[in-house]
Amino acid sequence: MEKNKEENESLDSLIEKLSPIELKIIPFLNNNLEKIKEKSGLDEVSLLRGLKFMETKGILNIKTITKSIIDLGTNGIYYKKHHLPERKLLMFLENNKHPSIEEAKDLSKLSDNEFKVSLGVLKDKALISITNGKISLIAQKNILSKKSLEEQFLERLPLSYEELKDEEKLAFENLKKRKEIIELKKKNDISFTLTPIGEKIAGKQISSDYIEEITPEVIKSWIKKKKIRKYDLSIPVPKIYGGKKHFTQQAISYAKKIWLDLGFKEMEGNIVVSGFWNFDALFTPQDHPAREMQDTFYLKGAEAQLNDKKLVENVKMAHEGKLKEKSSGWQYKWEEDDAKRVVLRTHTTALSSQTLKKIADNKEFPAKYFAIGKCFRNETIDWSHGFEFYQTEGIVVDENVNMKQLLGYLIEFYKKMGYEKIRIRPHYFPYTEPSVEIDAWNNDRKIWIEVGGAGIFRPEVTIPFFGKNIRVLAWGPGFDRIIMEFFEIKDLREMYSNNINQLRSKRFWIK
Repeated sequence: MEKNKEENESLDSLIEKLSPIELKIIPFLNNNLEKIKEKSGLDEVSLLRGLKFMETKGILNIKTITKSIIDLGTNGIYYKKHHLPERKLLMFLENNKHPSIEEAKDLSKLSDNEFKVSLGVLKDKALISITNGKISLIAQKNILSKKSLEEQFLERLPLSYEELKDEEKLAFENLKKRKEIIELKKKNDISFTLTPIGEKIAGKQISSDYIEEITPEVIKSWIKKKKIRKYDLSIPVPKIYGGKKHFTQQAISYAKKIWLDLGFKEMEGNIVVSGFWNFDALFTPQDHPAREMQDTFYLKGAEAQLNDKKLVENVKMAHEGKLKEKSSGWQYKWEEDDAKRVVLRTHTTALSSQTLKKIADNKEFPAKYFAIGKCFRNETIDWSHGFEFYQTEGIVVDENVNMKQLLGYLIEFYKKMGYEKIRIRPHYFPYTEPSVEIDAWNNDRKIWIEVGGAGIFRPEVTIPFFGKNIRVLAWGPGFDRIIMEFFEIKDLREMYSNNINQLRSKRFWIK
């Protein structure tokens, strides 16, 4: 007796939690899903939601089997009604003996692609031969009265891939190679089994006299005998994703604020620039490997105009070693045509060279500028390299600055970006001396990864702009690598995958 009483109390407690959808399903729980849907009057989404609710309450267990379903594609629907192209060609050849390929192509009313495919299919099946540019139908009795494997296959669709017979698999493979005739879709077959509790309440008509929600009307006409339906707060609910910036843009906005707080102005410019601003003005020799096709994306047929002839001449003198200050340059004949070639900027330092000209023209001293922008390099793509990436750029123009101040800016920036563990080591760049490389510790891979370079611009860079050597601190770390660890990105390619689930689940940038 005591046991039955406990069971009844447990059942009553369960009934108090049932939602209106569940109450509509329970009388028909001994049927399959199609019957439940038909008898309950629920749509498929509501039905599945109700079943999921009941699974969390221990009334039933849901079983899902995913199947691959082959169905007609856009072209398949058309060909099923109007024949496959190869049948149309066969019909034409029966009425036109030994036409030339051009005649058959024009008169069969097939598109170029359909005609080529039809020729290939019929040749593979040994139904035609081509000799001296003429097509001959190889005699076969009742060739058009029999449907091909592919035609029979189309008529039987949709089919489950897992249940295909051998000849159907052959037809599937043949049609899969052709454009939009068939398509493979994933379909979930859902079924359920009742638990002991489910078996007790299945088929029962349960009337709900519970209050579902508190409204002004309910309060006005309150009936003390009525109970409020119990809600199970442990049941998972759909996630709601609010609008937010792309995670890289969140980090970029934060980094911009760092530089602005440090007193920098932002510099902006085009991603398409001349080789002059990207390389030559930065004292990169014209035979440097970075300027070769394997490293740089050049725009075919494009040529830039170099309007500042005085600056162009000064840059030429720097490259050829003809500056008044002690510099041997690169000891070669500088070519203006090479500087006019147009590239996708390989670094945001192209903005620095353009900004130096503005600073020199306006006699703006001292000056501090930064940029965060996208760059492009023809790299071999792997987890730490991509052909497009963000870089953060900075320059400080002041005759009194030194290397210690450069390191101070870098350490402060990385500290604010969340990096306590960085190392700075000597390096070489064509346009800075001294030069350093910045590495950051990657906790996931337990290695140091290169994140950017820095240094003081050489006299060969600054003299063409200012007429004398003015010290310019410069840096250009790769920004993508800086934010990898925070967003738990193990492969740089994830930055640009546009996977909606990944974008929704990425944490918000908070420092």
